[in-house]
Amino acid sequence: MEREFVVKNARVVDPSRNLDGVCDVFVRGSKFADGVSANAEVIDAKGLVLAPGFVDMHVHLRDPGQTSKECIETGTAAAAAGGYTSIVAMPNTTPPADNPSTIRLINDMIAEKAKVRVYQSGCITEGRAGEKLAPLGSLREMGVIAITDDGSCVQSAEIMRNAMQYAKMFNLLVMDHCQEATLTSIGQINEGAVSVRLGLGGWPAAAEDIIVARDIILAKYTESHIHLQHISSSVSVNIIRAAKAHGVSVSAEATPHHLSLTDECLLDFDTNYKMCPPLRTEADRQALIEGVVDGAIEVIATDHAPHTDTDKDREFNMAPFGITGLETAFSVCRDVLVESGKIDMLGLVRLMSTRPAQLLNIDAGTLRPGAEADFVLIDENAEYVFGKTLSRSRNTPWLGKKLKGRVVETFVGGKSVHRV
Repeated sequence: MEREFVVKNARVVDPSRNLDGVCDVFVRGSKFADGVSANAEVIDAKGLVLAPGFVDMHVHLRDPGQTSKECIETGTAAAAAGGYTSIVAMPNTTPPADNPSTIRLINDMIAEKAKVRVYQSGCITEGRAGEKLAPLGSLREMGVIAITDDGSCVQSAEIMRNAMQYAKMFNLLVMDHCQEATLTSIGQINEGAVSVRLGLGGWPAAAEDIIVARDIILAKYTESHIHLQHISSSVSVNIIRAAKAHGVSVSAEATPHHLSLTDECLLDFDTNYKMCPPLRTEADRQALIEGVVDGAIEVIATDHAPHTDTDKDREFNMAPFGITGLETAFSVCRDVLVESGKIDMLGLVRLMSTRPAQLLNIDAGTLRPGAEADFVLIDENAEYVFGKTLSRSRNTPWLGKKLKGRVVETFVGGKSVHRV
């Protein structure tokens, strides 16, 4: 017999139905239902927010090949702790996810070890080298839902144009890490006053802006959609906003760290603030927030990028870029966006769940009857110290910091996968 239960007394937030109010949520088996029988289990969630499980379009699980940093089991455990029920794994594994055999291997590991739903992205080009398209049709047949050379921006406009055209044929979402490589060869942090003060190589925002503009032009030319990853620059936000106003099919994401931190955090040379793209100025941060508020930025994605203590505990210019973020994303974004009055809880859940699910075309981001029962219970007023991580790596600036707004329990297909 299928398990039935009803969650009562929660504040239910569902952007797919523009719902924000106290009501019952019914689950039968693995799906949401219109109702349940009289003897169904009752979960009292008074004082909690119930929302669709979060969807992260940008996660590095490092598996296969880099499991000293993260693996599917630990990465998805961290995702569940952060309220994420669906994540997209980036293809910069070892070997890269650029062929059906590697995708089959990863799919088998996901089926065996994942605690949440993991969707696989594939490379745009073979080996992420930017020289020859990967076999996109074959990747799609293996279940890949998106393509990106994340971490290695495709420099050739011709190859990127072809990728968009083929992706449109195969119903693949094209996602791009926007970085003009010749401008960032010595880049360590944002090019500006802080980089001069610290004597570190500058990474100009123009390196992002140039590729953002190029990709938007190509999307218009090919009549395709482009999704722009981890936007950090105020100029890029303005370009995206203008493109949307002119009808270009473009979406973009911002990370919790770019929404909340600036390059001033690097004054002590703490490598846990070193990321790609780099933290930028307060003006850039405010522009990102403005973009989130007015819809230029449609998605919050973590770019969860684990590295070992040994990786990060070295000279600044030798340390890798990236921080973890799955477990702290909700708390950080709630503080920056909701607590400050920039958006409401409905808007935050839309950014973290409903809109990314729509862009990925997956069954998530909604509490509608018939949908998979992926949801999260949140105590939005709970204060806690982030003192323990379920990720294999600890490279986060929020470790040991007090945060507000805590994920209490996460459900995937009606089953609890994490509980505080």
